[in-house]
Amino acid sequence: MDQAPKWSADPSDSPRRRSNSGCFVVTDIETDGPQPGQNSMRSFASVAVTEAGEVIGTFEASLAELEGAAPLPETLAWLQSQPAVWADLTRDPRPAVEVMSRFAEWVRALPHEPVFTAHPLAFDGFWIDWYLRRTLGLRMDRGPYPGERLFYGAGLDLPTLVMGVTGWEYARCRRENYPAVWFGGHAHTHRAIDDAMGYASILIEMLRRMRAKVPA
Repeated sequence: MDQAPKWSADPSDSPRRRSNSGCFVVTDIETDGPQPGQNSMRSFASVAVTEAGEVIGTFEASLAELEGAAPLPETLAWLQSQPAVWADLTRDPRPAVEVMSRFAEWVRALPHEPVFTAHPLAFDGFWIDWYLRRTLGLRMDRGPYPGERLFYGAGLDLPTLVMGVTGWEYARCRRENYPAVWFGGHAHTHRAIDDAMGYASILIEMLRRMRAKVPA
């Protein structure tokens, strides 16, 4: 009997080209406060990484502030105190619906089943899911409800993966505790694309260790 595909498509999804393998959409976001709707996501970037550890695409965008939202004053003051970060956030910001539409098309065009991945998933995933629902009526993981599934499964929390691969305690799985070499030369600058590339490099290192069964 033939083996079942590793990834299976849902027939209710929009037609997509998908292989029998997955890829990880490693995403970092920058916001002007803690609460979607009251505050705004000002930029985000994603790096698509195959299960073999190959980078196959990137996406980045700056977003306009949401109507009716306002930055948290402390967060805004910090963002404006970082010239490179502020320049990135204010570089041609586009309406959220436009950005999320382009992002969804980029995800749909990936040749593998996409798994949303972030460090941590609970923060970045929460914001991306909120923006997808508000602007496009999409959910990252639609569960038992009808409609399109943009991502496969409920997402991957990168610190949890680091814990599982290295055997570290979860409290140790923080950016400041990771060896510099894991970041692949990508400094954590709070520019979304820089940080997403750094986290993608950490994922690639974890995938390498999993394949080689490298101990902590």
